[in-house]
Amino acid sequence: MKSEAKKEKATGLRLHNLRSRPGARHRVKRLGCGESSGHGKTSGKGHKGQKARSGGSLRLGFEGGQMPLIRRLPKRGFNNAAFHKRYAIVNLSELADFKSGSVVNEESLRAAKLVRGNFHGIKILGDGELKHGLTIQAEKVSASAREKIERAGGTIAAPEAKAPGNGATEAPAEKPKRERKSPVSRKAKPKKTKVGKK
Repeated sequence: MKSEAKKEKATGLRLHNLRSRPGARHRVKRLGCGESSGHGKTSGKGHKGQKARSGGSLRLGFEGGQMPLIRRLPKRGFNNAAFHKRYAIVNLSELADFKSGSVVNEESLRAAKLVRGNFHGIKILGDGELKHGLTIQAEKVSASAREKIERAGGTIAAPEAKAPGNGATEAPAEKPKRERKSPVSRKAKPKKTKVGKK
């Protein structure tokens, strides 16, 4: 009890006397309230123009129409973004509408409008619970999702190979190897001698 009383005396902080630090709160800047408001006739917005209008704003990096800096700078070197693979994210909570024992793959997810657009593959995440067993065909499955799927009696299988024409490119057929012919020994041809006229 004595230690608590000492702390109260030292700090002086109680629920009824809590205050913000000086400078943490300040008055809202009231614009458009006349010249006596302290912000002048134009309220700190200058004269006319796009920025003086309500709702008028310019996007980040806009330089008045001239070639922006990001486009003037040269781009050199390697960038790994060109090789980035995008996966469509699907959580377990979104798979509740599928019937027990059904196969969940890219075709069924597109039909259910859970994924759309172009992507490299599907990744299943473990947000939510799965109440019945499903056969899930996906390129990637998180550890928590795998545990919940197996606990519900489901299985995880590798996705089937995509048929050509469904956004997948068919593997180029291997060209048949040409047999190398053994070099034929060339017979020495007799040299033609020119017979000169006498």
